Amino acid sequence: MKFLAALLCMILLAGCAASSGSERATVDPEKAQAVASAKVHTELAAMYFERSQLGIALGEINQALQADPGYAPAYNMRGLLHMTLREDKDAEADFRRSLSLDRDDSEAHNNYGWFLCQRGREKESMPHFMAALKNPLYATPERAYLNAGLCARRAGNLKDAEEFLQRALAVQPALPQAMFALAELNFNRGNIQTARKYFSGFADRNEAMTAEQIWLGVRIERSAGNHELEKQYAVQLRKRFPDAPETRSMMSGE
Repeated sequence: MKFLAALLCMILLAGCAASSGSERATVDPEKAQAVASAKVHTELAAMYFERSQLGIALGEINQALQADPGYAPAYNMRGLLHMTLREDKDAEADFRRSLSLDRDDSEAHNNYGWFLCQRGREKESMPHFMAALKNPLYATPERAYLNAGLCARRAGNLKDAEEFLQRALAVQPALPQAMFALAELNFNRGNIQTARKYFSGFADRNEAMTAEQIWLGVRIERSAGNHELEKQYAVQLRKRFPDAPETRSMMSGE
């Protein structure tokens, strides 16, 4: 309730600020308040999206667009919601609409690029990641580097994938997704010690690893000849995921 009250105060303050400045500039107070309202509802939608409360999030986006039908971030947020719901036609329309309203929005470029990559359109996705990274004000460039790396790997461009993933770690050294991806990439190349370095960093920051992730740890330590660590990962995999395909692969000696 305190959070909601604070957000409502933001709307009121934005309207008051616009009114007080009307004597100095031709600012429409109603428009300013509409934009502030759209911003607050979009931020609420993002919060509910993070909690997987998609229906409530969509309701907030509808209110955002009722307040300001030209608020670009609301279309970007709604695109993410449609993407999650596998409503691909609507998702793509929203991402495109967002970028038509603000072609320099790095978050929209990154999200649209990830959408394209996830739908098997890797070649189309890369220009959007690059567009996101061109903006010097982009607050989270590691996301675009990470997504570009994962998408390049998916397309079979392993050299580019490694470069993008390393750039992601240069921005945020503790980024777990980049560490795991580099561990997997190097393991598949036969660079076992490098794979082990990245996986160790990843495992140190993730207590609740998935079966896929633990299975990679088993194979890396087995290849490195570290039987004690291999055994620890194997026990963890059997205990936590007894019926997983990775566990069956381990038990069959693959």
